Amino acid sequence: MFYGEVKHALDIKGRLIVPAQFREGLLPEFVMTKGLDHSIFVFPQGEWRVMEEKLRALPLTHRDARAFVRYFFSGAHAGTVDKQGRIRIPQNLMEYAGLTKQVMIIGVGSRLELWSEEQWQNYNNDEQLSYDNIAEKLADLGI
Repeated sequence: MFYGEVKHALDIKGRLIVPAQFREGLLPEFVMTKGLDHSIFVFPQGEWRVMEEKLRALPLTHRDARAFVRYFFSGAHAGTVDKQGRIRIPQNLMEYAGLTKQVMIIGVGSRLELWSEEQWQNYNNDEQLSYDNIAEKLADLGI
């Protein structure tokens, strides 16, 4: 299980040090892909398989399902953590998420999310997404 928030810098080669608290959960391999809200989702291999099965079950005849599956899988890259505890982020994903120097690594239960520091700050400052408002809406759903 991943939780917490850590800021780390990308190196010139697009590598990011994964904090020790998250590193073991990504071993031996992980898959990263385009996430929602211009983030990058990073799934441990087992969680990736769970997601893969859910997406395969979507009806091929549904236009939105096809679009989402294309988007999700076309951005996917398998990776490993190197001996220095770093992962390499492919250029297309760095561009998608607007990653430049500082990266926010967010633990979200079954996955990690990588955000540009600016995007993460904007997301957290968005009035529509205030923690209290979200909690209230989820309470209406029985959560």
